[in-house]
Amino acid sequence: MLGWLSKSTHTSGFLAVAIEPDAIKFAHVRYAGERPRATGWWAVPVDDSGPTGALQGAAKERGYGRAVCTTLLEPADYQILLVEPPKVPPDELKAAIRWRIKDLLEYHVDDATVDVFEVRSEGNAAAKAMYAVATPNEVVQKRIALFQDARVALRVIDIPEMAQRNVASLFESPGKATAMLAFSPWGGLLTISFRGELLLTRRLEVTSVQLGQKEHGDHYRDRVATEITRSLDMFERQRMSVGVGELLLAPLPQDPDLEQFLHAKLYVPVVSADLPRVIDFAGEPTPEELWEYFYLFGAALRVEEKTL
Repeated sequence: MLGWLSKSTHTSGFLAVAIEPDAIKFAHVRYAGERPRATGWWAVPVDDSGPTGALQGAAKERGYGRAVCTTLLEPADYQILLVEPPKVPPDELKAAIRWRIKDLLEYHVDDATVDVFEVRSEGNAAAKAMYAVATPNEVVQKRIALFQDARVALRVIDIPEMAQRNVASLFESPGKATAMLAFSPWGGLLTISFRGELLLTRRLEVTSVQLGQKEHGDHYRDRVATEITRSLDMFERQRMSVGVGELLLAPLPQDPDLEQFLHAKLYVPVVSADLPRVIDFAGEPTPEELWEYFYLFGAALRVEEKTL
């Protein structure tokens, strides 16, 4: 049911949904030819009756009642672990991965829903490594039940790493890997992808709120620059056949000076990820909206991909 590895294309597009304690947020994206178009993005408050009624009513009121949905988990809801590929037949892969990560989970492996995706070397048919994504069964079951109770069709449960990868793929340069950096209230996220495949992901313990604090801004920017440099160095050592062409900085209105700061600190070009350059928007999103709905736009960008 998770389906964060299985992408599928729908001419009607995907409606991405984020469930937050006091609000439900939505973003719808469909493909018009080769270029994606964001047809709507909005939020509705969650009242004392809970999220079910708000989810059902908001989707129908906007004309998306029959849309195919994807929903995002928050980082606290799952673990993402880099593991060595086990040498087993394909039909035994997930069982072998579960055994390999059982001591790394914060709960018993029998209580986990696990999915995996491969990390491949350039020109190498065999997986060099794998990421295992594990989330408690209770989290998955609760999310599925919410959509079922709201009578809204849920196809995919996704994670921010994959949503960010989807956005980064729109900016890719031939022959080069693309690094992307985004910040939210829960922290920073660095991804490196190549030809639409996620090669590296790393979380940073620096939030958008901290970067917006003028009195401590340089302290947190220095931490970010140090972590990015380490990650880029590690990537270059491990994957000599493909280098990082640039670092894309996702919308971050809280700290408009971060781009220039990183430009002076890093050895790769740092550029703003100008979403309207690669996505058509039905309207003019504000800088705050481009930041707030960044992961939802990414989650709604889905294309064909093989499932393990």
